[in-house]
Amino acid sequence: MVKFLNLQTLVLFSAYCAMFVTPLQSASLPTLSFDEAYSHLFGDSNLSILNDGKSVTISLDRRTGSGFVSQDLYLYGFFSSSIKLPSDYTAGVVVAFYMSNGDVFEKNHDELDFEFLGNIRGKEWRVQTNVYGNGSTSVGREERFKLWFDPTEDFHEYSILWTNNLIVFYVDDVPMREVRKTKIMGGDFPSKPMSLYATIWDASNWATNGGKYRVNYKYAPYVAEFSDFVLRGCPVNPIEQATPPKCDQALLRSLTTGALANKLNSNGRSKMAKYREKYMTYSYCYDRQRYNSLPSECAFSTREAVQLRRFNPVTFNAKHYHHGKRYFRKRENRIKSVHPID
Repeated sequence: MVKFLNLQTLVLFSAYCAMFVTPLQSASLPTLSFDEAYSHLFGDSNLSILNDGKSVTISLDRRTGSGFVSQDLYLYGFFSSSIKLPSDYTAGVVVAFYMSNGDVFEKNHDELDFEFLGNIRGKEWRVQTNVYGNGSTSVGREERFKLWFDPTEDFHEYSILWTNNLIVFYVDDVPMREVRKTKIMGGDFPSKPMSLYATIWDASNWATNGGKYRVNYKYAPYVAEFSDFVLRGCPVNPIEQATPPKCDQALLRSLTTGALANKLNSNGRSKMAKYREKYMTYSYCYDRQRYNSLPSECAFSTREAVQLRRFNPVTFNAKHYHHGKRYFRKRENRIKSVHPID
């Protein structure tokens, strides 16, 4: 059983984090090298470390995808990376930057996702965010967005803020989505320590137009590059249960300095509203085929509801064992294995 933070520290940390809206850019929080923060998860030579460990590429070819995983689990914090996506024909390709604890809690895992969905030539990448708690993959809290830039031309920062009652997803300095815990959600709100992952994989069966367009390996390898690794949270060691989490007052104070200490003010909410109005293409909150009534954590917006009627129905990955494969990792000896479920 994982030992969580003591109540006093957790309350203090959550109170600080609840004020966050504008994410700390990479220059404001210390970045880590790849070897300080992450370990190779799968994909053999399809992962390459560059620039003295300051960046890494992961690639997909006919043989395999690839990915990496944080060396620690975290219970709440702020997590970020700058990402540059593959260009040209990328239909069926998914690049994911996400948090999960499926290797520790196999039957009731939590998950927070950025999933970047490739497309045919001339069509833009789409971003899907997911929130799962306590194994609630059958519920589904997905939202999909377009971006206002070409994510293949340069790096852009994607960030997740996670507290015991608030989750915020950011693209650069724009909050794109927030999820607040409600009593009705209960355990469906992520509340157990999670690792951070990045993967690239073949999702031809659902990622582009519901599987109409598949990965074409003529255009392989598909390469995604990650840099500016920020992991600022409360590490939890699931093996040494007697050791308290390494989350002290100095760390908590460091999370409240600079831009990250700004409240969710009118400017931040205005940015989020404008982004959602212009770029959101799907939200589970308005999916009447899946939900007869508005989920408790959703704030109904007539404008959003009308806007989303223009878009076609969305197809999701029916088996959400993340990214077509299920990854189990024994942390005590860093043994990694990959088990296909299909």
